[in-house]
Amino acid sequence: MTSGSRFGVYLPEDLAKELDECMKSMGITSKSRILQEALRLFIAEYKWKNAKSVVGAIGVLYNHEINHIDDVLTDIQHEFLDIIVSALHVHLDKEKCMLLIVVKGDAERVKSLVDSISSLKGVLLVRPLLLEAK
Repeated sequence: MTSGSRFGVYLPEDLAKELDECMKSMGITSKSRILQEALRLFIAEYKWKNAKSVVGAIGVLYNHEINHIDDVLTDIQHEFLDIIVSALHVHLDKEKCMLLIVVKGDAERVKSLVDSISSLKGVLLVRPLLLEAK
């Protein structure tokens, strides 16, 4: 066993119940293992914000019925052509669309792109999946 650190974790009853249900459905029996994986994911999701350069994708879920949001999203992407590698638009149903924007470059520019998209009326979810570029 590798060296590590032990500490106690308090979970509210409802969260502990959901965790148990997820672990059972996934066939995972070790809470330590699942918490380690959750922490790795948490760290990966936020570590990019302190990097100088990043690579990855930004997932955007939005309601295309809201005030010309498709046009606004296209205009925003044109402002960030220096970091956008590619984009994929998917129609999910009559109202919702998903946009996957692949980016590479300056982390501050990527943060600005994420902020620009997040502030739009009609955007339901913005999920960056980014890593520090080496």
